[in-house]
Amino acid sequence: MRRKRIDIITLGCSKNLVDTEKLSYRLAAAGYDVYNDSDDVCGETVVVNTCGFIGDAKQESIDTILELVEAKKEGRIKRIFVMGCLSQRYFDELKTEIPEVDRFYGKFDWDGIIADLNAKVPPTVKNYERNITTPSHYTYLKISEGCNRFCAFCAIPLITGRHKSVPMEELEEEVRMLVAKGVKEFNVIAQDLSSYGIDIYGEPMLARLIDRLADIEGVEWLRLHYAYPAQFPYDVLPVMARHANVCRYIDIALQHISDKVLGYMRRHITKDETLELISRIRREVPGIHIRTTLMVGFPGEGEAEFEELKDFVRWVRFDRMGAFAYSEEEGTYAAVHYDDDVPEDVKESRLAEIMDLQEGIALELNEKKVGQTLKVIVDREEPDFYVGRTEFDSPEVDPEVLIRKAEGIQIGEFVNVTITEALPFELVGVIKNNE
Repeated sequence: MRRKRIDIITLGCSKNLVDTEKLSYRLAAAGYDVYNDSDDVCGETVVVNTCGFIGDAKQESIDTILELVEAKKEGRIKRIFVMGCLSQRYFDELKTEIPEVDRFYGKFDWDGIIADLNAKVPPTVKNYERNITTPSHYTYLKISEGCNRFCAFCAIPLITGRHKSVPMEELEEEVRMLVAKGVKEFNVIAQDLSSYGIDIYGEPMLARLIDRLADIEGVEWLRLHYAYPAQFPYDVLPVMARHANVCRYIDIALQHISDKVLGYMRRHITKDETLELISRIRREVPGIHIRTTLMVGFPGEGEAEFEELKDFVRWVRFDRMGAFAYSEEEGTYAAVHYDDDVPEDVKESRLAEIMDLQEGIALELNEKKVGQTLKVIVDREEPDFYVGRTEFDSPEVDPEVLIRKAEGIQIGEFVNVTITEALPFELVGVIKNNE
């Protein structure tokens, strides 16, 4: 009997991608041919895993759904199912506004999708099993869901609910399963790494988890994403320093440095505490690359607070930094209690200014790598280069290394690359001993 085709389109962050991979595995186990983010969506059923975090992401999700509605009208697809963050948050509104969608589901309602397809998933399928949609040598490992922080600007707790950790034993099983499939690099993700384990074990357990995962044979790289600065789990730092396969990298969204703005944001941390946090991370893990995200234009940010933020960027010299302009999100504390009092043109001007500042810093830091030989994982081949990343670079968001063509380079393998040229957001190099 011919297997039915189903298409899944994933929008938003890497946490959404993991959800898609788990759904994909269940559908494949139930007898479907599953296509992820295909250029030619033509399955009988299309599932859209939406993002609902900020305005641009919400608009992208809505535009994608409307494009599929047109495809359905033209007879190219039969059914549209919508899941994910946007659907979780605006379930009733979406049902009313886009009635052409056949079903809407919550963020984690995979059972509902499977039931409506009359699919039969074998009872032996485990919670963590999934089909990898990234290149086979790396993946994302989601260790918790939700957040208890309730920052003034953030809608994530409204969408995903309270923080909920995945037990360590289940994560270890998942990593062993993925290693057996050829995965070498694990990007550890959560809305809030710092809180991992509190809900299960009564205390933060990120350090214990990373220590255990690093001991699993075949794990070449572990990289940490989205730690929260307040109540930072300092005991993870000696673990990072001790294990060669725990990347000297941490993604920790700081958002701002002004005590006034941090207070308005409800970030539960002060400027002095932030400065001590950065100093201690760098002191205990020499050579670590810190990635952060900053926000400009939050209510109450005047010129003085913005200048303070720029001085902070100059002082820290972040290895990796992104920024975005504040966008009011309905239902959040800021939307209810504050006036969005920074004009849009001022927000955009500040955003451009701080990113220009960071570009200069990034170039200076990259230039210091010229002449160094770095361990690089090879992600793909382009016409003129192979493209890879160092331990300091997360997929999709961080700089890449352009490796001049040479014999014997394999996708998914580690190579030693001598850096010959630096750009603000890229490095160029040659395979060692092939200069």
